[in-house]
Amino acid sequence: MSETTTTAFSELGLSAEVLQAITKIGYEQPSAIQSSSIPHLLEGRDLLGIAQTGTGKTAAFALPLLSRLDVGKASPQVLVLTPTRELAIQVSEAFQKYSAEMNRVHVLPIYGGQEYGGQLRRLKRGVHIVVGTPGRVMDHLRRESLQLDALKTLVLDEADEMLRMGFLEDVEWILQHVPEPRQTALFSATMPIEIEKVAGTYLNNPAEVRIKTQAVTVDNIDQRACFVHGYDKLDAITRFMETIDFDAMLLFVRTKTATVELADKIEARGFSCAALNGDMNQSSRERAIDRLKSGKLDVVVATDVAARGLDVPRISHVVNFDIPYDVEAYIHRIGRTGRAGRDGQAITFVTPREQRLLRSFERATRSSIGTIEMPGRDQLAAKRIAEFKSSMKESLTSGEDFSFFQNVIKEFSEEEGCSFEEAAAVLCYRLQRHRPLQPPPDKKPVKRERPKSKPAPRPAASEMDRYRVEVGREHGVHAGHIVGAIANEAGLKSSFIGRIQLFGSF
Repeated sequence: MSETTTTAFSELGLSAEVLQAITKIGYEQPSAIQSSSIPHLLEGRDLLGIAQTGTGKTAAFALPLLSRLDVGKASPQVLVLTPTRELAIQVSEAFQKYSAEMNRVHVLPIYGGQEYGGQLRRLKRGVHIVVGTPGRVMDHLRRESLQLDALKTLVLDEADEMLRMGFLEDVEWILQHVPEPRQTALFSATMPIEIEKVAGTYLNNPAEVRIKTQAVTVDNIDQRACFVHGYDKLDAITRFMETIDFDAMLLFVRTKTATVELADKIEARGFSCAALNGDMNQSSRERAIDRLKSGKLDVVVATDVAARGLDVPRISHVVNFDIPYDVEAYIHRIGRTGRAGRDGQAITFVTPREQRLLRSFERATRSSIGTIEMPGRDQLAAKRIAEFKSSMKESLTSGEDFSFFQNVIKEFSEEEGCSFEEAAAVLCYRLQRHRPLQPPPDKKPVKRERPKSKPAPRPAASEMDRYRVEVGREHGVHAGHIVGAIANEAGLKSSFIGRIQLFGSF
């Protein structure tokens, strides 16, 4: 068991290209799982890593494996197994990001629900790293379209989640069909007995790294999650900015391009907003921060890297427009509010496939994350009407002479045969057309329940529907394949899937 702390990535023995990439990304100090795992993986040792989701374990295996990669050999040298297609995509993107300074590293995610043609073409052209779900990896191994003769390392990511989803039998099949000798790394948040058996059987004298997540307290920050679909995020943030009282707001997105795009869209909706990203020179960055501090700017859209060290006490709200993928980034982000003894609020937009990350954030901050609904049409209308009346009152009490305008209204009323009230209503209508006091009706909301800590009870058989699927034992299918496919594609928990009866062809 080992847990070490290293002050810099440069001390870990990573390749120059990988170090250059992570420097550009803005990584400054390795996390505990990274500093403890990277040296072992660079040496070629097998590794058993026990660490919670959100501790930076993707970089813990991606950085050393990229450093050992033979780019001149376009055959799969690294195979990563993940429980879900979302994680497969996420891990693939991480490999691409960390290999940005290397010469043409090809990474391929393979998972169910994706057509075979594109995967087969990519595999034929040659790839260095394959990241996939167990079922689809098995399919390619059976077809012999995935050749692993040059494989150096096999990584099992989130092994306990693969066990929970019924993939353990598939994982063991893959382990038995992958050539040896090889390096094997197994990462898991927990260590149930089934995973211990896999580690004991398939790992060769592994280094063991156990990381206890350090919790922090954020008592003066009110943390909330808003469940939205990706296409509703812009509408949601616009409504929040209109309806909540905030002094200054910091929005976090994942990419430099997104900072500019989102800032432009928010500016177009009438808010003073600027982007803050790593491509800005120091003078532009300082100018934006000075405007934020002085109150000339109310909203800033930033990346994690650009917001490092940002200390502006008037930031009352932090919004994770894009949810962070690791705990450290989450803690850093929300820590930009609630400063100088003030209270702050942090709102995280969560799409249906990102809900599992919330538990990690709660454990790390030793606090619960409540929910907040996207403001509805009635809230929006009430806020706009109140502001409209306030501007009218301000004009009424300004001491201006309105006699000329009263005569215009009187003449209009007499000419059109309408009352003063009707004439005033016409004026209100014309004034508010660019920002209607009555917003259009809300879209029909998609109800998303916050995931519970305890598994939900399985519905009674009478409450469930029965389906026939045209694959069976003769196609090499196991019950875990069906559970995994339904859970992945439909976003269902496995507890809502009943008994699966396998026959020859269905």
